[in-house]
Amino acid sequence: MTSKWVRWGLAGSAIGLLLAGAATIAKVPDKSPAAAPAPPAEKPAPRTDAKPAAATTTKAVPAFLRGRINQLGKAFDGRVGIAVHSIDDGWTATWKADELYPQQSVSKLWVAVTALDAADKGKVKMSDKVTMSRADLTVFHQPIAALILGGKYTISLDDLLFKAITTSDNTANDKLMRSVGGPKAVRSMIIAKKLGAIRFYDGEKALQSRIAGLIWSPKYSVGSAFWEARSALPYRLRKAAFERYVADPYDGASPAAIVATLARLKRGDLLSPESTRRLLQVMGNTKTGANRLKGGLQPGWTLSHKTGTGQELGKLQAGYNDIGILTAPDGKSYSVAVMIKLSDLPLPVRMKLMNNVVRATIAQHDMTNAPNAFVR
Repeated sequence: MTSKWVRWGLAGSAIGLLLAGAATIAKVPDKSPAAAPAPPAEKPAPRTDAKPAAATTTKAVPAFLRGRINQLGKAFDGRVGIAVHSIDDGWTATWKADELYPQQSVSKLWVAVTALDAADKGKVKMSDKVTMSRADLTVFHQPIAALILGGKYTISLDDLLFKAITTSDNTANDKLMRSVGGPKAVRSMIIAKKLGAIRFYDGEKALQSRIAGLIWSPKYSVGSAFWEARSALPYRLRKAAFERYVADPYDGASPAAIVATLARLKRGDLLSPESTRRLLQVMGNTKTGANRLKGGLQPGWTLSHKTGTGQELGKLQAGYNDIGILTAPDGKSYSVAVMIKLSDLPLPVRMKLMNNVVRATIAQHDMTNAPNAFVR
């Protein structure tokens, strides 16, 4: 694709549908495990302002992008939050971006920041080795399990980070988190760096069990045991647990806080120059979500990103996300977050929304920085 569209025809019709294959969670037979008791509601995360760029003067949100983001948000049949932040100019275009949305694997980014921050402070080295065993296994997507089940497996913290971000490996992420201080260390980092409305729960085992209405058992980490236990719960219990999570996500974050944090990462405000380069490089190698935000890229543009995908109840899915840093050929960059709280729409429709947010951002960039591209 190119960005040479007609100036006035761009806003309404420049974007086409990108269809992609959709994966579904396998169905398994019912059994009967014990259900978890309903937990007390968790208080909303404290809100703090992200540190602004010292050399950036905030400009007004461009009218085209503001209108297009509003149009996309209104047209989407589901609960979605959208934020696009210009890292160079300081403006932010949003749609319902101050609400808390389930992060799911987006939260792996905060584990990575915590680990690299610990390395910057001399608490660990990313070359440090850890040994993993069956006790480290979690649930859902964990490609590293094949290596662990063959016997104990030794790996560096840096390799754990790479697997956690690029392939969204739950077990790699949990091991990295526990190797640098556990959930408390991640929450402390969020508070210390004033990231704002971003929560972090207690790891995949605790989070996914609570969403499903289960109490974690080590047997859930292998094969289809978790699916079987979840399916065996009475529907009313599972539905109640699912709805509690959607209403007040334990790992919730606002798109506004995320794009502000990504901007600080890009500017080098969160980590040392070396750690900043490493994390952005790793995010640039993300393999998941090829047809989410990435599906809207044009030649010469790059994306460093992290996806997140939540559990389903029937056709409803709680959490379908992609967040990242979009960089233009001229070096200007934008942090972008599209977070779908709840939807039963087909995956290609959700992907199209994410594609369109990126395409609108690129169009706005070209309208601002390369206006001649819109003249035939």
